[in-house]
Amino acid sequence: METLWLKIKIWTKITIFLAVVAYLLMFTYNNWDEELTIWVFFGHTFHHVSALAAMLIVLVGGVVGTFLVRMAYHAVRQFRELKQRNATTKMHNDVAEIKAKAAMLQTKPQQASTDTAKP
Repeated sequence: METLWLKIKIWTKITIFLAVVAYLLMFTYNNWDEELTIWVFFGHTFHHVSALAAMLIVLVGGVVGTFLVRMAYHAVRQFRELKQRNATTKMHNDVAEIKAKAAMLQTKPQQASTDTAKP
C-alpha cells in the first residue's frame, strides 16, 4: 500500500510539472509578437518593447529588489548588533576600571579598641 501512495505522489508531481511547462510554452507562443507601449516619466517618451522582454525585465527587477531589501534589512540588524556589542564592551571596561581603582585605594588600618570602661 505504501508503494501505491508513493507512485500516486510521484505521478501527481510529474503531471503538475508538465501542466506548468505546457502553460509556459502556450503563454510564450501566444505573446511572442505582442508589443507593449511603455511610458517613461523622466524622458516623456514612449517605448515599444516586446511583452516577453517587459515581463523578463520586471521579473529580474523584482529579484534584484528583493535582494536589495534583504541586504538592507541585514545591514540594519548588523549595525544594531555592533552598537549593542560596543556598549557591552564599554560597560565591561568601565567595570574593570572601577575595580582597578577600588583595589588601589588605601584603606585605613583598623585600630584596636582602646576604650576602657570607666570605674
